[in-house]
Amino acid sequence: MQFPITRMRRLRKTPQIRKILSETKLNPEDFIYPMFVKETLKDGQKEHIDTMPGQYRYSLNDAVFEAKKLEKRGLVSVLLFGMPDKKDDIGSSAYDENGIVQNTVRKLKEETNLVVITDVCMCQYTTQGHCGIIDDDEIINDESLEYLSKIALSHAEAGADIVAPSDMMDGRVEAIRETLDVNGYDDVLIMSYAAKYASAFYAPFRHAVDSAPSFGDRKTYQMNPSNVNEALRESELDLVEGADILMVKPAIAYLDVIKSIKDEFNVPTAAYQVSGEYSMIKAGIEAGYLTEDVIYESLISIKRAGADLIISHFAPEFL
Repeated sequence: MQFPITRMRRLRKTPQIRKILSETKLNPEDFIYPMFVKETLKDGQKEHIDTMPGQYRYSLNDAVFEAKKLEKRGLVSVLLFGMPDKKDDIGSSAYDENGIVQNTVRKLKEETNLVVITDVCMCQYTTQGHCGIIDDDEIINDESLEYLSKIALSHAEAGADIVAPSDMMDGRVEAIRETLDVNGYDDVLIMSYAAKYASAFYAPFRHAVDSAPSFGDRKTYQMNPSNVNEALRESELDLVEGADILMVKPAIAYLDVIKSIKDEFNVPTAAYQVSGEYSMIKAGIEAGYLTEDVIYESLISIKRAGADLIISHFAPEFL
């Protein structure tokens, strides 16, 4: 059929018509809210993150209070990042049974029905700010797996529903899966940062959690932004090793990667709208260059590309 019999504008004539004919929809359960919990903060002393307008570092109790408020508004999942009071060469605070993440997980599981996801990494717990063990300024892959597994196990013991290794060490999903299973946590899910790119969009986050590397960069273990086929290989390996959910990070600049992974494997897929993407949009809105409508448009693009779950600092605005 052609014009004038077919008039596509009929499908867009009112807000109600546009709503019921939307091909892609955002739902509260699609969102995972990243939260920063700082061990040295006292209750009521939340710290504003200068590089991420509207985002804060929380004490344990304040984080739980904020999560409970958001749960009442429809939030289903949180992703926890910890900031310890001390660092060392092996990131021992990361697997301390009384660490900031572990204690926050316990309290969240006691006081909410949220799905609690924990970031499994070493960068904000080590003195050198890298995601693995260092030997002579080299990130040692295989030795790092032991420590990453200890971190994941400590999170599972505290009650985490999902552990999310973000380090990008080869073989870490298999190592974590084996450790969890041997210790009786075979029902804890792994959401792997399967395609985590060496991106400039992480800069505000590194300020937020004080995790910038003290030397070099992370390009030997995070992915080359030029590569898509490599992301498919990384994803396949993680699935074989036992990943339950695949993640792409960042999101907006890598929509093609999200779509490729979803089309290729058709498994639960998450995407992380990272700090730089968030702050860029916020800055545009605050400067008057953009309207707040761009928040929804950015989020719907991630869902449209194939993400089932969206990790975003915009979750409260959406809710």
